[in-house]
Amino acid sequence: MSKTFNYGTGRLSAGLCLDIAAGKVKGVINAEARGRIAASWEAVKKIVAREIPVYGINTGFGPLCNTHIPEEDTCALQYNLLKSHSVGVGNPIPAEIAKLMLITKVHALAQGYSGISIETLERIVWHIDNDIIPSVPEKGSVGASGDLAPLAHLFLPLIGFGEVSDRGKTVPAAKMLRSYGLEPVKLGPKEGLALINGTQFILSFAVKGVQRMHNALQLADLAGAMSLEGLMGSARPFDPRLHTIRPYKGSKLVANRLFNLLDHSEILNSHANCDRVQDPYSLRCMPQVHGASRNAWLHLKELTEIELNSVTDNPIIFDADDTISGGNFHGQPLAIPLDYAAIATAELGNIADRRCYLMSEGRYGLPKLLTEHAGLNSGLMIPQYTTAALVTENKTLCFPASADSVPTSLGQEDHVSMGSVSGRKLHQVLDNLEYIQAIELLYAAQAMDFRRPLRSTPVMEACHDYVRQYVPFIKEDRIFADDIKALHGIVKDGSLLALADEAAAKNNIKLDNDDEFGIY
Repeated sequence: MSKTFNYGTGRLSAGLCLDIAAGKVKGVINAEARGRIAASWEAVKKIVAREIPVYGINTGFGPLCNTHIPEEDTCALQYNLLKSHSVGVGNPIPAEIAKLMLITKVHALAQGYSGISIETLERIVWHIDNDIIPSVPEKGSVGASGDLAPLAHLFLPLIGFGEVSDRGKTVPAAKMLRSYGLEPVKLGPKEGLALINGTQFILSFAVKGVQRMHNALQLADLAGAMSLEGLMGSARPFDPRLHTIRPYKGSKLVANRLFNLLDHSEILNSHANCDRVQDPYSLRCMPQVHGASRNAWLHLKELTEIELNSVTDNPIIFDADDTISGGNFHGQPLAIPLDYAAIATAELGNIADRRCYLMSEGRYGLPKLLTEHAGLNSGLMIPQYTTAALVTENKTLCFPASADSVPTSLGQEDHVSMGSVSGRKLHQVLDNLEYIQAIELLYAAQAMDFRRPLRSTPVMEACHDYVRQYVPFIKEDRIFADDIKALHGIVKDGSLLALADEAAAKNNIKLDNDDEFGIY
């Protein structure tokens, strides 16, 4: 591992954050960050010694903010905070998301406004470097006053409680510490509050969402182009001139990708002078629909990167005489774009389902249900039922969690973001979309086969051949769930996208001409 990232002084992107989680980049705390951390830590100690009332350092929490805590109890206060706020329920979140929470938390704390000790931060970095990841329940955060419950669970192992995943096995944190010859961390004043105040649960789902949604957008264009070839659609709607006079960034990018994916296709050229005036919207309007989802993704990426490099706990320590109890922990800045992203993701599924339906209708020279012997064989009748079911499920998941608020903490925290729900819902929509896209690939490859001996472009043919490595041409009915599962694998693991990029590079085809739409 040769690359390093400086927590607290470097700038994180979604891609870089994911690379740290994957072990491709090592996060370190350099001398500059250490100086800031030490100064903030000393400021907290001065506050405690001078008995200056500062929220969460020598006062109670939430509605108990006016309750004075004597100096001798300020450390016990932090331990009680971690334990009492560990109220999460449900299944554990994926280990990758929990690891992203650790990474994003270290980066926020290392900026030197949080009053935490270098020893505590070094222990968190140890967890990251050794891939020993705390177990965090998925539910329990309302996304304001920070992601209190999930962050409390995330940091219980620091003080010897909770559970961790160590080399694939879930073990009690106390047992893990003994096995590595480590003692629990001794928390000082403010440290517990610094650990659990923040948006790192919401943020980590956003980071992973940026990556997964980016893959879904790239695949939507590939699958849509394959479907267009199978349906003998036109590439004229992707003419750059059309999108120059309505210049949305997403539409321009998608039109460019589709135009280049299909340029010099034998299938396209074979019907250049046919009497079809225009295609259905699910083909003709891909730049506008996929592009609108691209715009939503770009908005999510921009705000996620701001949050990645922000300080989101409370109170903020500028120095011993200057602290501010504010609202940087409030999740609303991410909750709204996460809900927007869920809608944009669901729309990719909606339009893909319509293309599947088109291919099954028996129009444009294709056999009905994409089978030569319909009747005895149902052919590709029923997979579209699955896309219809998943599309409808996604619609129900598009209700914006950020539009709701339930007061908590006896009214002290009277408006909350529910961004944690927004983040989890986005991934549920993405889960469904990946299956919809797998089914579209099943239809599109079958439809393209009915256009033989005509060939498409090198990229499209490479994608078709890759699909055929996993599912053969459908001559008669079989258990299509097996085909869907196989294609879902190449959608989810990104291998089809990688193959398309490789084929494009080999044939000097430039698909992506705007770095703004990358994850770094």
